[in-house]
Amino acid sequence: MSKIEIINGYKEYLKKKEKISVLDNINVKFEKEKLYAIMGESGSGKTTLLNIIGTLDTLTQGKLLINDKEIINLKDEEKAKIRMKEIGFVFQNFYLNPNMTVEENIMQPMYINPEYNRISMEEKTEELIKMVGLESRRTHYPKELSGGEEQRVAIARALANNPEIILADEPTGNLDKNNEIKILEILKDLSQKGRCVIIVSHSNKVIEYADKVLNLKEGKLE
Repeated sequence: MSKIEIINGYKEYLKKKEKISVLDNINVKFEKEKLYAIMGESGSGKTTLLNIIGTLDTLTQGKLLINDKEIINLKDEEKAKIRMKEIGFVFQNFYLNPNMTVEENIMQPMYINPEYNRISMEEKTEELIKMVGLESRRTHYPKELSGGEEQRVAIARALANNPEIILADEPTGNLDKNNEIKILEILKDLSQKGRCVIIVSHSNKVIEYADKVLNLKEGKLE
């Protein structure tokens, strides 16, 4: 079963009364246990496509299905619930809270999830810290971490509510080659353990880890 499907997807923006096409008749499926790479030049629509998949943006025309559920016409609060439970986001710039420790940053998304109590939050945080290999950094603040360590915290935070879909927008763009490999290995492992992982990237390194590579050119998938 597809985790995500876009059917006849179009995205347009209106700029000075002129329609600008960003995505042009996108038809694509994403399945669990696979890592997908979306590649293309700047301005090709990669981040727009990722934001639509993540329900942060909306198609102008077409359908978005997540777990066979039509998303487009849902209310904002319903989309927010899907983001909380189904989707984990990882960004190039990490977006960690500088005033929180590693533990606190990872735990932050759990506070809005009614399925967690304090004990289960602490247990889940401990599990995630071990998963990304940051046991010795748990009480450190972001400014005390390397870029690779910050990104590992961001991945752990994205997994806080146990989502089945991981969306990563240029997750290794600010990292050196060694840390890039570490992050891609973590994301690959997550896909092999049952998650659907979608990465937007300029880096050709991601091709080595992807089960499927999708190229966006002038709004069309190739």
